[in-house]
Amino acid sequence: MMTAPPTPRAAGARARARRTTSDLRFGEDRHRLGHAQAARVPLYPGGGVASVEASSQIVLQNPDIFRLAPPGLRVHSSRLGHSMAMEVTQILLNAQSVDGAVRKHAEDNLKQFQEQNLPSFLLSLAGELANEEKPAESRKLAGLILKNALDAKEQHRKYELVQRWVALDASVKAQIKNCLIKTLSSPSHDARSTASQVIAKVAGIELPQKQWPELIGTLLSNIQQLPAHTKQATLETLGYICEEVSPEAVEQAHVNQILTAVVQGMNSSEANNDVRLAATRALYNALGFAQANFSNDMERDYIMRVVCEATLSPEVKIRQAAFECLVAISSTYYEKLAPYIHDIFNITAKAVKEDEEPVALQAIEFWSSICDEEIDILEEYGSDFTGDSEVPCFYFIKQALPVLVPLLLETLLKQEEDQDQDEGAWNIAMAGGTCLGLVARTVGDDIVPLVMPFIELNITKPDWRQREAATYAFGSILEGPSPEKLVPLVNVALNFMLSALMKDPSNHVKDTTAWTLGRMFEFLHGSMLETPIITPANCQQIATVLLQSMKDVPNVAEKACGALYFLAQGYEDMGPSPSPLTPFFQDILQALYAVTRREDAGESRLRTAAYETLNEVVRCSTDETSPMVMQLVPHIMMELHHTLEAQKLSTDEREKQNELQGLLCGCLQVIIQKLGSSEATKYVFLQYADQMMGLFLRVFSCRSATAHEEAMLAIGACVCYGLWF
Repeated sequence: MMTAPPTPRAAGARARARRTTSDLRFGEDRHRLGHAQAARVPLYPGGGVASVEASSQIVLQNPDIFRLAPPGLRVHSSRLGHSMAMEVTQILLNAQSVDGAVRKHAEDNLKQFQEQNLPSFLLSLAGELANEEKPAESRKLAGLILKNALDAKEQHRKYELVQRWVALDASVKAQIKNCLIKTLSSPSHDARSTASQVIAKVAGIELPQKQWPELIGTLLSNIQQLPAHTKQATLETLGYICEEVSPEAVEQAHVNQILTAVVQGMNSSEANNDVRLAATRALYNALGFAQANFSNDMERDYIMRVVCEATLSPEVKIRQAAFECLVAISSTYYEKLAPYIHDIFNITAKAVKEDEEPVALQAIEFWSSICDEEIDILEEYGSDFTGDSEVPCFYFIKQALPVLVPLLLETLLKQEEDQDQDEGAWNIAMAGGTCLGLVARTVGDDIVPLVMPFIELNITKPDWRQREAATYAFGSILEGPSPEKLVPLVNVALNFMLSALMKDPSNHVKDTTAWTLGRMFEFLHGSMLETPIITPANCQQIATVLLQSMKDVPNVAEKACGALYFLAQGYEDMGPSPSPLTPFFQDILQALYAVTRREDAGESRLRTAAYETLNEVVRCSTDETSPMVMQLVPHIMMELHHTLEAQKLSTDEREKQNELQGLLCGCLQVIIQKLGSSEATKYVFLQYADQMMGLFLRVFSCRSATAHEEAMLAIGACVCYGLWF
């Protein structure tokens, strides 16, 4: 469960400022407003320019139709019909046909039109998107193709597309942009949303070059217009533009106007929830532009008041978006938060206890973000930190500790039944535990006395949720507090944890217990510690329990592998002296190799965890165990050979096979480095060198960048240690 990775009204709310939102204009002189209630939240915006593909739900079989050919070619009416532009609607519809032949023919037509007359092609797409008489499906696909003609993930491709847009005739670009602006008033939500994102892509190209100077003014004029859907689309567009361009590309006067429009749209007096949601999401993207505004007390107070009011909206999506804004503010404007932090705690605490999960998650994320900021500040300045440092630390977490820790401990009891089986699971309990761990890193020893009573109260309860929550709490605070504070507690808890891992009837508890043991070994085990938690008296018991747990269900076995990983790593710097793991080394290798061959090893990352642990065990081994490592070589080579011989695999099977090839090449690389670095084993290892090199070279015939990289690193290790010339 603990792998993380990838948030009603607050008590004591301040009186609202008497001026209405419509009275305030950012960037103008004004009388000071009183401090507003404020809040901050996680960094997961509700939408973005990159979401066009997902929102369109359209996937074409042939992505090559998006590739632009050099402009200047002309469409031949004899090849494409007397007017491809007039036929584009049907072609776009055919491109979404369930009939593969029809779809392929349509894609070919689109590609041909694009290659022969790029300006006409783009104009046809923009016209299709703007035409209210056209089908929704063709309009959406037209906008998607138009967007993909302006942007790409690969930088070299993106540069090429930008240059082709810049090279278009100015009149053609003007017609396209007019169509896009017109579409913002469309009754069709999909058309408006697609146009918003395409406009942002064009703005990302032109605004940095001081082109399309009228864009912001045009959009702001739309804000004053009815109907509400035009206002919503325009606010969405402004948000996407702020996401797409850098703050330097927008003049401060325009920034002030954008913020004014956005905050007006967020205000509780706005009756249309779609408008208010679009404005709140737009503010999230615009926060990076608001440096000057957050430096002005009155403007900052006003923004914070409106954001905090939005966290109390009756609409869950608006509340979630508002908390996302608070999270972004916490990381961007941490130094401005002091006047608002008390009210923010009240707002977030209320949300964590009572609101729906998407909102509660963002409320927790706010405090995780504050932890991140304070950890960074304290790590940067260390013991030299003073109140005069360039970046102040306000110790918000330390001040909130007595009320924040109980709030987070309460969240740990809100587990979900299937969370251990879902690799992408993220819920309130996980978010609360993650935040608790960050709090421990922020305040150190101070957290221990606040958490231990919760652990002692719940660790032996009959309800698995209480036992799991107590175990999670203990594991979460193992990084941050000093060894002097933790080692006595760990020495008491270790036997209990080992017993729970073997005997607890709940897989949830065993999963978290194995994770907690891994955290013990990661942070409180090693040659640097004066008081070791692993001794000759308990080492055998630890090894036995972990090896037995690697036979458990996949999620528990994966955590047991992780614990063994850190157990081995702790003996890395022992030098020539025998490792306490040496008596169990053969059993460890055999157990890990057996895990990699389990039929269910593909679940819960088990196979990957087993190979990573096997690599670490080999890397941290001593010379006396080299013969055992040598015995492993032919087995790993045989496994790699089998993956290269497999034929007629499905796409999914091929993907898994490629992943396995990467793991096997990585394992061989570690073995090469270990055995090749010693003269005693190097020459024995040479008997495998030629055959191994042949396997690595065969890997390059497979289509897997990861496997190629691992094979290349393994070849490099062979050459480095003189095993192959």
